[in-house]
Amino acid sequence: MQINDRFKLIATLGVLVVGLITSGCGSQQAAPKPAIPEVAIVTVNPERVVLTTELPGRTSAYFVAEIRPQVNGIVQERLFNEGSDVKAGSVLYRIDPAPYQAAYNNAVAALAKSEANLPPIRLKAERYRELVAVKAISQQDFDNADAALKQAEADIDYSKATVESARINLGYTRMIAPVTGRIGKSNVTVGALVTAYQPMALATIQQLDPIYVDVPQSTTELLRLQGRLEEGRLHNGGNNQSKVRFILEDGKTYPLEGTLQFRDVTVEPTTGSVILRVVVSNPKGLLLPGMFLRAVVQEGINNQAILIPQQAVSRDSKGNPVALIVDGESKVGQRILTLDRAIGDRWLVASGLAPGERVIVEGIQKVRPGAAVKVVPFQEGGTSGAAPKKTPQPAPKSN
Repeated sequence: MQINDRFKLIATLGVLVVGLITSGCGSQQAAPKPAIPEVAIVTVNPERVVLTTELPGRTSAYFVAEIRPQVNGIVQERLFNEGSDVKAGSVLYRIDPAPYQAAYNNAVAALAKSEANLPPIRLKAERYRELVAVKAISQQDFDNADAALKQAEADIDYSKATVESARINLGYTRMIAPVTGRIGKSNVTVGALVTAYQPMALATIQQLDPIYVDVPQSTTELLRLQGRLEEGRLHNGGNNQSKVRFILEDGKTYPLEGTLQFRDVTVEPTTGSVILRVVVSNPKGLLLPGMFLRAVVQEGINNQAILIPQQAVSRDSKGNPVALIVDGESKVGQRILTLDRAIGDRWLVASGLAPGERVIVEGIQKVRPGAAVKVVPFQEGGTSGAAPKKTPQPAPKSN
């Protein structure tokens, strides 16, 4: 009996072991299949984009007039406040006019003397003309009288020119503002001796409304832009093509737009760039000469631009930009891209994507090319339908 009980016990244990093994195999067979990863995608749709480029620029005055004396003399009076706005025609300096007034008076008197001598000489020449016709006087006497008349007339013309020159020099003692603008500091004081056309300017007037903005553009960028226009990838924006916006040094946008006036035809050899000259209104005097700012210049219009979120682009081991797409069979594919530039929070894609393709924006880290995925639409702001919203739980009440 003891032997039979031992055999029964062994048989029972064997049955239990087999049952456990069978149960384990069943549990492995019943394990759930791995979940298909979920990704958020955007569908590539061409859109119309106005392409612009930001270039550094520096302001310069619309007109610059350096005030220099045109006669010698002592500065007798300064008639402006430094740093103030002056109008064209206003008197800035007054040079002692006494010697020039005397020269003018002398010239006027000489002219009067010459005019007083003319009538008797003219009458004598007319009488001699009649007498020489009847041979009452010799031809030599008439020639002398006629020459004296011409000399008297020439003396009058010379005196008139002298009077005009003296009048001009007398006027130059009042130094007039040639343009309207803002005048800087004065380099001379009352009582200073100045000379005609001296190298040092007495003061400088700058017209600030409107004002110029000189923007350098590299010849490489210029050639690239021209090539795109010729290939038809960009289109001219018409009148808006010449409009330029400005960003100030503090990051604020200047409220008024400028107009592209011309592009220089000479390349600066040290920088390899040409100058774009823009003119912009400056009614409040916010822009000052020499100020740095950034000019937003319109390049053209791309009617078939492909834009994708920047987070949809990664880099491969060689540093090439790549994007993952979902094909018609819901499998992941890879595209090598050529990027043009960043526009806001999106990349402008030059090549590598076709209209209608679905680009993965979120969930890139959990998929590989060839894997099957489930797609949901990507929502702007970085939130997609892939993540369920959590309902906030109420805080427990304290006793």
